[in-house]
Amino acid sequence: MNANEMKYNYLIIGSGLFGATFAYKAKQNGKKCLVIDKRPHLGGNVYCENIEGINVHKYGAHIFHTSNEIVWKFVNSIVPFNRYTNCPVANYHGELYNLPFNMNTFYQMWGARTPSEAQRIINEQKSEAVAKLNGREPQNLEEQALILVGHDIYEKLIKGYTEKQWGRPCSELPAFIIRRLPVRMIFDNNYFNDKYQGIPVGGYNCLVEGLLDGVECRTGVDFFSERNELQSVAEKIVFTGKIDEFYDYCYGKLQYRTVRFETEVVDVPNFQGNAVVNYTAADVPYTRIIEHKHFEMFGQEVYDCKKTVVSREYSTEWNDGKEPFYPVNDNRNAELYAKYKKLSDREENVIFGGRLAEYKYYDMAPIVERALGMDV
Repeated sequence: MNANEMKYNYLIIGSGLFGATFAYKAKQNGKKCLVIDKRPHLGGNVYCENIEGINVHKYGAHIFHTSNEIVWKFVNSIVPFNRYTNCPVANYHGELYNLPFNMNTFYQMWGARTPSEAQRIINEQKSEAVAKLNGREPQNLEEQALILVGHDIYEKLIKGYTEKQWGRPCSELPAFIIRRLPVRMIFDNNYFNDKYQGIPVGGYNCLVEGLLDGVECRTGVDFFSERNELQSVAEKIVFTGKIDEFYDYCYGKLQYRTVRFETEVVDVPNFQGNAVVNYTAADVPYTRIIEHKHFEMFGQEVYDCKKTVVSREYSTEWNDGKEPFYPVNDNRNAELYAKYKKLSDREENVIFGGRLAEYKYYDMAPIVERALGMDV
């Protein structure tokens, strides 16, 4: 079948934010697209399941944030966003600390009331860590964290959480993961520095539905089970799945971390008073608890909804059959991805985009920005 006989301009594999945004732009440019997804629903990892009238982030908390005004105006043209501001709390053996590290954290940790007092304590602890390095550069995450914030914050708020997240000791994780650790000498619990942040009014499903309005979509379709047939229906492919799977793992399998969720309905209107509470102690098996109603309900709305839904998140090793969430940042995987990237660069009719296809952790706004910037 030649290009003139093909039914679609683009076959888009995966209906997450990259695939959905690309489909929207292609449709605006007069192109005909078919979007397929192996899951029984659209939206990829931003999909929300409605439980007890609450939009539950089925694949983990998603908070849209950006300083790119073009991206912010674009997503708000699809669906208005609310005023949600991400202010997570850390729980260490029952002690509560505000995140990111700011004057509230330092008061809770040491009783420090002024920036100069907090900075003096941090500098003292940092100097101890620097002295131990004896002039060499930090070789791992632990050494990097200690020279940035000292041992108190590292031991209570970084070490246990990070080791649960990655399943490896901090002394075996690369330093660059934590090189830009934010430390604020102001009383500001807003986690992000971006100018804009929020959640789509009505949940992320409304955003995805708006992006895919008028686009032909099929769920429950596994591209690899019907590859020969599907590849023949479109002039070009937009692939958002695992790049190593696209090439039949010819160089070996890339590694990921995955997340397991335990979600329950709780018969109270307000379980923890915040959307995100991180559990930073190593002896607590989950990394955080998400209370989903706080993403979209504020003030009295929280109590008008008599029940709440919480999800405990457990970070685990990925293997076949589990959802791949986070690329593993180490030399082995970087070298392996580079080999697959060389193959993908030679493709004339395949576009690779998104977290799995580019083996790169993306926030949502950069995904949208990248898709909007593609030549269609």
